[in-house]
Amino acid sequence: MRQLLIFLFSSFVLLHSSFAAGRPNILVILVDDMGFSDLGCYGSEIPTPNLDALAAGGVRFTQFYNTARCSTTRAALMTGLYPHQAGMGYLDGLKLPESKGTHAKLDDRCVTMAEVLGAAGYHTSIVGKWHLGQQNGTPPWERGFQRTATTQFGELYFPKERSKDACKWVYLDGRKVAADSPEVGSGEWYSTFMFTDWALKFLDDAKASGKPFFQYFAHGAPHFPLKAPKDVIAKYLGRYKIGWDKLREARHQKQIELGIVDAKWPLAPRPADVPAWDSLSEDDKDRYDLLMSIYAAMLDCVDQSVGRMIAGLKERGLFENTLIFFMSDNGGNAEGGPRGITQGPDLGGPDSSVFLGMTWATLNNTPFRRYKHFTHEGGISSPLIAHWPAGIPATRNGKLEHQPAHLIDIMATACDVTGAVYPGEFKGHKILPAEGLSLMPAIQGEPLHRVKPIFWMHEGNRALRSGPWKLVKKFKGPWELYNIDDDRTEQQDLITKFPALSQHLIRQWEDWAASSFVDEWIGELRNDWGEEHRLEGAAKKKGNKVSKK
Repeated sequence: MRQLLIFLFSSFVLLHSSFAAGRPNILVILVDDMGFSDLGCYGSEIPTPNLDALAAGGVRFTQFYNTARCSTTRAALMTGLYPHQAGMGYLDGLKLPESKGTHAKLDDRCVTMAEVLGAAGYHTSIVGKWHLGQQNGTPPWERGFQRTATTQFGELYFPKERSKDACKWVYLDGRKVAADSPEVGSGEWYSTFMFTDWALKFLDDAKASGKPFFQYFAHGAPHFPLKAPKDVIAKYLGRYKIGWDKLREARHQKQIELGIVDAKWPLAPRPADVPAWDSLSEDDKDRYDLLMSIYAAMLDCVDQSVGRMIAGLKERGLFENTLIFFMSDNGGNAEGGPRGITQGPDLGGPDSSVFLGMTWATLNNTPFRRYKHFTHEGGISSPLIAHWPAGIPATRNGKLEHQPAHLIDIMATACDVTGAVYPGEFKGHKILPAEGLSLMPAIQGEPLHRVKPIFWMHEGNRALRSGPWKLVKKFKGPWELYNIDDDRTEQQDLITKFPALSQHLIRQWEDWAASSFVDEWIGELRNDWGEEHRLEGAAKKKGNKVSKK
């Protein structure tokens, strides 16, 4: 009997070790405030050779959706739930009184991907931006991440720079360390590269542990204030004097040629607040050229980081069995208004404050309408690249996947490919069922069979996607209805043409909101570039302070 037990135990250990050795690593790379068309493989003129190579060796999604904002997207990505379900109905600086789902931190009714994969035997690490309630009791080191090199909010680019005090610290395994400490990085580092150093260190830790790894690399770039190394900015100066009008047309044409967008979808018209490029003075053209050059330099650095990560994975023998996801947290950011913001000396350097503004954000989101904050396509559409040589058939290399997908699907995909079990209970708390579904069928060229619609609500901006139909509403505006198959740039509102369908979809949205902890939005009303221009009386009376991050 004893020999039988020894045999069974040994067999279990061997089976478990074999399974662990074969399980894929997962690397999730998230960038901040990057528009749908900003990568070369999605239509941009900005050279992104490393990301383009990932796309050529993997699958690009053309209808991948975010939640329109920073904290809300991170909550959905990390938990597989809609933001309000996770407790993050807004940014982590706002807790609504008597709220159902805006608690400024991750609730105990959710689990993070790090908690799920850590419980399944994975080495878990995070580098970069957290922004999920650290100041309110949910830092990353208490939500499943074994190694951390993070910032609370992002917005850190140089060791010493003009910024808010909260953005001058890095948290190394939970310890608060001054950004300019040699412990964080040597010399006059740029954070995109400094965090890449930490990411590679954590891969070494994972390899030494003998465990597969889950790493979440959350770039601060290209979020405002826009800052980049001088030599990289210099590469782009003068390139953007062609202007946003011609560049939007060029990106749109390239997207059609790539198959990213359908030729029958017209380019969304230039908004009334954005002037024609040819109407500008030469001084203004110089200023706008500098703005976009800084932004392009930031994405150039992100692409360099991706190249270093790929090389690091290959050097460590980890590349073939690593599933890499690359995406953005929301659409291009028009905050700063049509002119953007240029303050301080040496624009793009440590002591400056630069916002790209609405003009160039209209280019970022080609060919769509609106921006970050909004649930029209420009606010919620993101590139998604999936790359996994050992798990994606070579016949899918370079393919486009047109099925709609959402951040909530990443958790389900991670559980699918790793064998990790999404729990019904965690640390004594009942966990809400995950909302997404595995994207592996789509990645492999098969149907997803999505049953439920995809839903949105951010700052009162609402949307629902069901098959080809998209219901969408700007806060305080009327509901609109579009057939995305025919009109993804949302030019032909069909709400009056299909009243019965519209009412059915509105009821579905209302039922979802009622059952998903969605709070009624009582905050600010924003104009088309995402800036507050009126505060509702209810918000004023309750003293709610709304972050502009």
